[in-house]
Amino acid sequence: MKPMHRRCSWLALLAALAMAAVAPVAAQVPPSAAEVLAYEGVHQAAWRGDLPRLKELVAARADLEARDGRGRTALHVATHARQREAIRVLAQAGAKLDVLEDDRYDAITIAAVADDPATLSLLLSLGASPRQTTSRYDGTALIAAAHLGHDEVVRRLIAAGAPLNHVNNLHWTALIESIVLGDGGPRHQRTLAALVDAGANLQLADRQGNTPLRLAKARGYKAMVDKLKAAGAK
Repeated sequence: MKPMHRRCSWLALLAALAMAAVAPVAAQVPPSAAEVLAYEGVHQAAWRGDLPRLKELVAARADLEARDGRGRTALHVATHARQREAIRVLAQAGAKLDVLEDDRYDAITIAAVADDPATLSLLLSLGASPRQTTSRYDGTALIAAAHLGHDEVVRRLIAAGAPLNHVNNLHWTALIESIVLGDGGPRHQRTLAALVDAGANLQLADRQGNTPLRLAKARGYKAMVDKLKAAGAK
């Protein structure tokens, strides 16, 4: 019984270590009701998807890079509101696609966190980059999507060339976040599978030296363990 007891204690310790790392707190902040009511000009038109007004403002050379109180441009606002035609108008008028707001989110990461593949695909088609370092965690859109189990978003980001093995300032990759911040359920399983199949590094460890396989074992995520083992993880 002693070896089994020691094994259970080891697994419990690993699980505790994985949980002990500070998980991301409030991430991106969409416009509040009060902010929306106060919007004028390009921000108001972008939020509402008011294309005639937006085109008028573009023709009048309105400042497309104007910021609201949290550093959001009209493009950020349109992305939060899923106003895809407004995004297209702004992009065609020369709005910067990769600008960061005050919390260091770009439009790509906003769409990724919102689980909005359609807006993500539009942004990518317009030339927005999936490779930027974003957020207070020095992460990427791919890491944010993997954390949340947004598997379709993850697949589209991978196809667009998002960096598979970026390590954020928590010392986690997208693969690790799909495990330690996931619930082990179907969407996180599909997320992990997409990353593994795309060639993510299976041996990059967290700050305590735990590999993805060890972390999945510690949490009892059998389907993830099986996928990792089948891919040669140690």
